[in-house]
Parts: sequence; C-alpha cells; structure tokens
Amino acid sequence: MTVDILHHGAVQGVTGSCHELRLNGAGVLIDCGLFQGLDARDGLAIDFPVEHIKALVVTHVHIDHVGRLPYLLGAGFEGPIYCSQPSALLLPAMLEDALRIGFTRDKKLIERVLKVLASRLRPLPYGQWQQVEGSDIRIRLQRAGHILGSAYVECEAGEQRIVFSGDLGAPHSPLLVPPESPEYADVLVLESTYGDKNHESRADRRLRLKVAVEHALEDGGTLLIPAFSLGRTQDLLYELESLIAEFGGEQAAPGLPWNELEVVVDSPLAANFTGIYRKLKPFWNDEAHARVSEGRHPLSFEQLTVINSHQDHLNAVGYLARSHQPCVVLAGSGMCAGGRVVNYLKALLNDARNDVLFVGYQAEGTPGRDILEYGPGGGWVELDGERFDIRARVHQVSGYSAHAGQDDLIAFAIGMNPPPRQIRLIHGESGAKTVLQQKLEVLLPECEVVVP
Repeated sequence: MTVDILHHGAVQGVTGSCHELRLNGAGVLIDCGLFQGLDARDGLAIDFPVEHIKALVVTHVHIDHVGRLPYLLGAGFEGPIYCSQPSALLLPAMLEDALRIGFTRDKKLIERVLKVLASRLRPLPYGQWQQVEGSDIRIRLQRAGHILGSAYVECEAGEQRIVFSGDLGAPHSPLLVPPESPEYADVLVLESTYGDKNHESRADRRLRLKVAVEHALEDGGTLLIPAFSLGRTQDLLYELESLIAEFGGEQAAPGLPWNELEVVVDSPLAANFTGIYRKLKPFWNDEAHARVSEGRHPLSFEQLTVINSHQDHLNAVGYLARSHQPCVVLAGSGMCAGGRVVNYLKALLNDARNDVLFVGYQAEGTPGRDILEYGPGGGWVELDGERFDIRARVHQVSGYSAHAGQDDLIAFAIGMNPPPRQIRLIHGESGAKTVLQQKLEVLLPECEVVVP
C-alpha cells in the first residue's frame, strides 16, 4: 500500500494552493488555487496529470484555493467536489466572479461552467466521515476558523491519517467558531503564512481599528481599506458595527459622531457574500448570535452603504477625491492587484488627507505590498502601468488577518496526542517557514519537520 503526498502549488509562496494525496495510484486533490503576485505564472493550465484524480476537496473558497478549478474541469477532471455546506453556497459566486474578470465575459459559457460545478458539488457536514468515490481514501471536514465554511481535512489512507490544514484562523475571530486540533495525525500538512509572527489580541486590534479610523478622519479625508470580498469585509463590518454601537455619540472625527459615520462597501461581490453570510447565521458563533438576539444587525446596520453599479462606483471615487466628507470605504481586491480599490488608490493616494489601512496579508509582488513598504517613506506604487506617488498615510492592523499567527499554528500542531511523526510546512514565504520549522523542532523533537 503506497501513500504519497504531492504539492502542485503554495510550496514556494502563499498562493496557488493545491496538494494531492495519492493511495495506490488513486489521487485526491486538496484545493486547486490561483497563483498571485510573484507566484503568478504565465498561463493557468493544469501542469500535472488528472486522469487518476478521483475527487477535489475544497478547504475554503478564497481564490488562491479555488481559482484554477475551471481549468481543472477543462483538463478533464470528472470527479466530485467535496466541501462544507457553507462553502457550497459561497463557491459559485466566487467562481462566477473569477471567470468574468479573468477568463471570459461570455455569460453562456460561465453558466455552463457553473452548471457543471453544481452537478459535481458534494456538500458535507462538519465532523462526518465520507468515503471518496473511486478510491480507498476517507475524508472528514473540521472547522478551520479562517472564513465562514473553511475546513481542515482529515484523510484516512490505509493505516495512515493525513491532515491538511488548509488555512487556519486565529482564535476569537468575529462570527467564526475557532478551530480545534485533530485527535492525531501521522502526517500534518500545515500552512505557515504567519509562521514567524503573532497577531494582536482581539481587544488590541479593535482598539487600533478605532484609533486608526479616528486618526484617519480627523482632517476630513477618506479611510480606504483594501479588503478581500469574502471573510475580511464581513469581519470588518462586524467590528465597525460594534464600535458604532459602543461609542455612539462620541466623536469619530470633528463634528462627526460615530453613529453618523458612513461606511461604504464598494464591491458587488463583497455585497453578495455579505448577503450569503447573513443567510448562514446557523454557522455563526455564540457572540454573533447574542448580538442578533439583542436586535442588532452586525452585517446590515444603518450607517452602511453598498455600491453596486460601475457608474455609482465612479461617482463615489470622484466625490471622495473632491470633498472633505469623512468616510470609511472597504473595496477589493485585498492586495490591490485589481478590482475597484485600484480606482480609489489612483484618486486618493496623492492626497495627504487620506489614509490607507491594511488589515490582511500582502503577498510579495502585489501593489498592496509595495504601498505598505514604500508608502510610509513617501514612495510610489505602480498601478495599471502608471506610477502614483504615495502621500496618503499608510497603516496596518495585523490582528485582522484571517490567518492563524505563529502561536496558533504551534498550538494546532502540539494539540494532537500523539504528535505527528511528520509535519510538512507549506503556504508560506521561506523566512516564515524556517522560523516555524525551528520552533516546532524544539517543541516536538521526535517529529520530522520538513519544508517540501
């Protein structure tokens, strides 16, 4: 009985997540994501054989974990697609947007792809074993706490249990039930995005968000938050609603109390996902349910404005560039590599009244990473082939990352009894993986910690 683990992405960096568990020649894919930033490749073709792939397991629906799925179908993959029940609702919207932006605007072609997807989806409840069709592998999904619907995957392959972490979330995330370590694993394939650092506590990051908003708006500018449409946007809306509810009549900016602060979500995709999040209330955590029972609406509050049409988007960009009306804008994409946030950046970066607040990971080679690195020194960033000076103030609140920090990753690994005999570190930059590897080798001396 031969068990192999192969990696088809998210090995050298943090994007393009795609891993394979192979037992006696039959393979199961864990994710099939898009490469981004410096990881981006020419062409999106599937560069590995698929004839033996019996199933795809989706840990969550971020584009760096599902973006190559249409190409996998095009390469001849005909198996089922397993995912959690919330992910089954979120995945079609994510792929429709990805296809429309990066592949084709042919509505009939997109509809055909989504129809094939719908026929292949196999939603699974958390905590229930599932035999993978056409193989001797069993899988079980467990909550990963990264975004709604996210899961890590326990796999039974013969006598071995292999766990693929997917992306793990930090404890105490808004809306989400936190992850718990599996009982055990012979091999743990572990993400290492923040293997070299920890995040602020929930209380600290909430205070920093409040201070960042007040500081940004004190001179009548716009606070622009590049945010991923799925996960980060909903987390931020939840926290902003809580600040508005708590501080009410206190000043968020001169002459502007918190309860009159306008919060704009300029992303049809984010608005769509937020609506789906509201439908998935049974999967929210106890804190979120308590707020709803109090009559509050964490994702649909009075001060929230959603912009859908492209013309309304252009009008909003122009108005905010000219006016001195304090406003908080959430727009995608989260790494500033595309989407409506780019138009805001072009219009607002040159004005010192404005602020840019990063709350998530910025991959190497993305405009977001350049703004974060060079903005504080008055540098520039290239957007759509043109240089833009950065005079806006640039901030970062790391605690709102949807990824687990170093201590969280370590806790997940050492929480198993017995510990894994091998840990394979993926989904991280080289420095983060090296630091985490050294920490784990000290804490788990009998475990082989490898970087593929």
